[in-house]
Amino acid sequence: MVLSGEERKKVFSKHGVSDNDTGSPEAQVAHITARLEYLQNHFKANKKDNHSRQGLLKMVGKRRRLLDYIKAKDVKKYRTLIADLGIRK
Repeated sequence: MVLSGEERKKVFSKHGVSDNDTGSPEAQVAHITARLEYLQNHFKANKKDNHSRQGLLKMVGKRRRLLDYIKAKDVKKYRTLIADLGIRK
């Protein structure tokens, strides 16, 4: 299992509109980012796991599309989200 239930709740409550918000783009980006961080550590130990690497690339693409959507809707939210998650410079 990638994230425990408590870790997921913590991510969603921090970045979602409410504590139970799992559908907002900001909450989804935060959840995908947490999963990507886990997978990066997984690949340090398992260099030949190409099947999981394909899933990682799909998640990166989905996060990119969600970030583009947030940026088109509200640039201020986009900038605070990437700064909070430490995604870009």
